[in-house]
Amino acid sequence: MSFRPGLVLGFTALLAVMVGHEAEHVVQVLQKDAIGASCPNDCRGLLGFAFDLEWIHFVYNASIEAGLVAVAVALRLWRAPRTFAWAMLSAAVIVQGYHVVEHTQKLVQWFENGRAAPTPGILGSHVSLVELHFALNTVVFALVLAAYLAYGFPRAFARLIATPGRAATAVACAGLAVAAVVVGWSQRPPTVRLAAGVHQGPILVDRPQRLVGERGTVVRGGIVVRSDDVVIRDLGVVADGENGIDVDGVEDVLIERVTVRGARLDGIHVRRSAVVIRDCVVESSAPYAQGIDISFGFDMGPSLVQDCSVSGGQEGIVTHMTKATIKGNQVSASRLRGIAVTEMSMGSVHANEVSDAIGVGIYCGDFSRCTISRNSVLNVRPDVDSGDALRQGIGILAHFGAQAVLSRNGVSGGSIASLARVDATIDYR
Repeated sequence: MSFRPGLVLGFTALLAVMVGHEAEHVVQVLQKDAIGASCPNDCRGLLGFAFDLEWIHFVYNASIEAGLVAVAVALRLWRAPRTFAWAMLSAAVIVQGYHVVEHTQKLVQWFENGRAAPTPGILGSHVSLVELHFALNTVVFALVLAAYLAYGFPRAFARLIATPGRAATAVACAGLAVAAVVVGWSQRPPTVRLAAGVHQGPILVDRPQRLVGERGTVVRGGIVVRSDDVVIRDLGVVADGENGIDVDGVEDVLIERVTVRGARLDGIHVRRSAVVIRDCVVESSAPYAQGIDISFGFDMGPSLVQDCSVSGGQEGIVTHMTKATIKGNQVSASRLRGIAVTEMSMGSVHANEVSDAIGVGIYCGDFSRCTISRNSVLNVRPDVDSGDALRQGIGILAHFGAQAVLSRNGVSGGSIASLARVDATIDYR
């Protein structure tokens, strides 16, 4: 079959772009599942360290869909015989069209969050994003490659670049692509590794960096974060001061697998920032201490606290004027409230276990909007000494103009399962 030179070059260029896109997804899967990188910060593929990840993949997918439609039009696919190649290319156009819809939704979410994650798209709330988009892209890539081979484009391209000049141009284009990947990969933030033992703090992190410990690494005196794109993981912190880990005025901060003890105020203290805190242990014993406090970041992207164990303190996990998801945590022995979403926050409190709190288990207050679902609240004890009627062993309390949606929570051992007071409302689902 004979094809016009423009079609041969265009289809080949499209396939080359798809090779680059597939490489991005393969590297993301390897980063997440093979080398255990700290996601989302370090699961960015090849170019994501130099450019914004959402824009990279949106441009990739939109250009691939446009290219596929252009090839389909050039081949007059609606008139072509329904062969194997026709079926593969037609399926690729359809699947890639849905892939573009996913990335369009992700980009909308990115703008809504103030140019920040999370951006689950349509299906990403139910399955892992990295594997989902790897699967979508791999299916489209396999379909297009099959069509390219079945139509005989490799031979047509080989004939087209048979002259030395055209071959040199093709090699130069490949070289530029490789150079772009090298430059993008070189933008990865440096990793600072702390050996086992005690390191005197406070340690200041004021540039993009990965601060990584090993078994037995302890920072005495705290860690202060004043830069975007920071990862802190696999270490212990003994505060010896007001706060254990202090994060202020930054985004894209991941705190993972850390243990914090000894803070007089906040184990993890977050102000006007967007953070992800996962798999942490925070123990508080000072009279006015709190475990995790995320405050005044409503104009930033949403934060996440997940799978942490927080014990002691006045409040275990608290947000003030912040968008946050609090999910899968164990909060125990708080003396004021176990989990509090307050001061005009927007929060999802999901699948947590709050136990042995004094006064209130889960609190939604001060005109906040809370979705509280599938939590287990155990043994909330009355604060008899306070004389406050709203602290007498309430599992879930909505207060002062707050609006709470409750679904499938279990409250046991407390005198009152749930209560709304002072212009607050509870919607049971």
